[in-house]
Amino acid sequence: MRVSCCILAITAALASAALAQSPAKADDAVCAAERSAVERDMELARSKGQMLRRRQLAERLVALQGGCKAVSADQSRAANIERLEQEVRELREALDDAEEQLRKLKGAAR
Repeated sequence: MRVSCCILAITAALASAALAQSPAKADDAVCAAERSAVERDMELARSKGQMLRRRQLAERLVALQGGCKAVSADQSRAANIERLEQEVRELREALDDAEEQLRKLKGAAR
């Protein structure tokens, strides 16, 4: 648990440093690595049911993407569609989990 917290702190520090740089100075490899780290953190937060944390990481990812070299409009549009589809799937999973918990609670109350 402490190791993952340290990794998250390091990732956050690296992302903050990258965001502080001007977009022209952002290196593609560094941007890709940071995006990958944030996406991994998002998946970890989703798997633990930390939807608020996942949304915060999604916002950080958007900011990070804005600071990095822009990709072509088609790739960006496709990436946005994929990201939104993934977010919808995650939210549906969270809703299903919450509804299942509610059914269990209602069943236990009877």
